[in-house]
Amino acid sequence: MTDEKIAEVSGDETAADEKNTENLTWKDLGIVDSLCQACEDLKWKAPTKIQREAIPLTIQGKDVIGLAETGSGKTAAFALPILQALLENPQRYFALILTPTRELAFQISEQFEALGASIGVKCVVIVGGMDMMTQSLMLAKKPHIIIATPGRLVDHLENTKGFNLRSLKFLVMDEADRILNMDFEVEVDKILRVIPRERRTLLFSATMTKKVQKLQRASLQNPVKVEVSTKYQTVEKLQQYYVFIPVKFKDVYLVHILNELSGNSFMIFCSTCNNTMRTALLLRSLGFMAVPLHGQMSQNKRIAALTKFKAKNRSILISTDVASRGLDIPHVDVVINFDIPTHSKDYIHRVGRTARAGRSGISVTFVTQYDVELYQRIEQLIGKQLPIYKTEEQEVMVLQERVAEAQRMVKMEMKDIEENKKSGKRKKRSGDGDDDDDTEQSIGVRKRVKGKTKGKGKRS
Repeated sequence: MTDEKIAEVSGDETAADEKNTENLTWKDLGIVDSLCQACEDLKWKAPTKIQREAIPLTIQGKDVIGLAETGSGKTAAFALPILQALLENPQRYFALILTPTRELAFQISEQFEALGASIGVKCVVIVGGMDMMTQSLMLAKKPHIIIATPGRLVDHLENTKGFNLRSLKFLVMDEADRILNMDFEVEVDKILRVIPRERRTLLFSATMTKKVQKLQRASLQNPVKVEVSTKYQTVEKLQQYYVFIPVKFKDVYLVHILNELSGNSFMIFCSTCNNTMRTALLLRSLGFMAVPLHGQMSQNKRIAALTKFKAKNRSILISTDVASRGLDIPHVDVVINFDIPTHSKDYIHRVGRTARAGRSGISVTFVTQYDVELYQRIEQLIGKQLPIYKTEEQEVMVLQERVAEAQRMVKMEMKDIEENKKSGKRKKRSGDGDDDDDTEQSIGVRKRVKGKTKGKGKRS
């Protein structure tokens, strides 16, 4: 495609225009009655900014690049026009949505199914970590919408007999910047080569990187750019704080803040899978309802962990950045950056897990003596200095002994897990059932250290 000039629709309209557009209804955007009803059933009162901008353009038949901050309602901005086009022209393998992570793929599928329930839309999720044969059978049923991660979709295009996307009408790349950052470029190129050139393409991204610009040139025709945030920003209703602490007291401060804000729903971000697991075991042994989520867990366990947290059976989700982008869990009240993110942009995505869709929320970032430079970069990026989260050192240090005891237990447990991994054996304890997505192993340690059998058989 030649380098045409991209028509731009600025998100910074004049105040008068803003007032006019804010009162728009779903019907005003050109959405048909059955889908307007679906939005009402989901209690979506009015379209968000990105939806007001992108939906009418997509309905008109244009390729769209949507740049919008996290939590702005991007999924519905492409799902509604696609479902409307499907109603007008029903066919199988109608749309393909590419996403960077498995969790996001399942979430997008849920939204499509909720919106399309009354019109009988069939969706399939094609991601790694699941059985290829089962997925092949699901594809053979010819669903309308395929939501996939690029790697696994390429596996099916190359190996699943009879499966092709030659009749595809819509391609959506959601979180396009992240798809490319995760080095899916080769896979995306392969997909673009086997789908029709005569199709509609929608590209949604939080940031416009050079890679995304290159992708746009390769795959969009005369696109219209819709930008609802011109700089990196966090939601206004989010109260952001930081706490400066010595690295050795991080655990104690975490437990103190969880106690102080108890009754809320928390997401805690760690930088590694190992630290996610360690922190989950630590909190669990101190009696907190915590569940980990990280990339080394099997797909079924990742889904189980998310389901428990979404259903509020667990009040604390401890995660690596696998959950920092796109996941919409409306009830998250507090985000804690236990390990500061190495990339400042990840800060925006992490804290964007709370204060979503007009709600308020709190974020607390732990800054140790080793994190000062990283923290200054974050302040520079968001263009403001954060207030300090007030804590009384004496109150915090009261917990030190209990936390130190729990740390000793967890150290033994982590050693156990490592040894069992190396030997290829997992000791199945009663009540454990290989359910390491929910840290029941901590019970084994408690029994060994304290000689008690309390908690035996307690299932998550």
